[in-house]
Amino acid sequence: MKYEKYLPIGTVVLLSGGEKRVMITGFCAIPGDDTKKVYDYIGCLYPEGFISSSQNLLFNHEQIEKLYYLGYSDDEEKKFKNKLKETLNNLSKNE
Repeated sequence: MKYEKYLPIGTVVLLSGGEKRVMITGFCAIPGDDTKKVYDYIGCLYPEGFISSSQNLLFNHEQIEKLYYLGYSDDEEKKFKNKLKETLNNLSKNE
C-alpha cells in the first residue's frame, strides 16, 4: 500500500516481513554506528512502547506494509511535516 511519507507520530504500522506492530515515535533517525545513514522513522514495539534506547526500531517509509492506526494530526503537525520535507529536499540538493 502507498501512504503519504512522514506519517504522524503515534501511527501504528506493520513492517514488511514483520510479525509485531510498530508505533512511530520520531523522524530522520541516525544509527549510532553509521552517521551517513538516515532512516525515515524511529519507532518502538506496539503495544509495549518505549522500553530502552537499544530496542528502538529504525526503518524507511517503503518498509511499511500495513497501516493500523494513523496518529494525531493538526495544523502544527502539518506545518512541521512541511518544514521537514523542505529541509530534507534542501539537504538532498546540496549533496
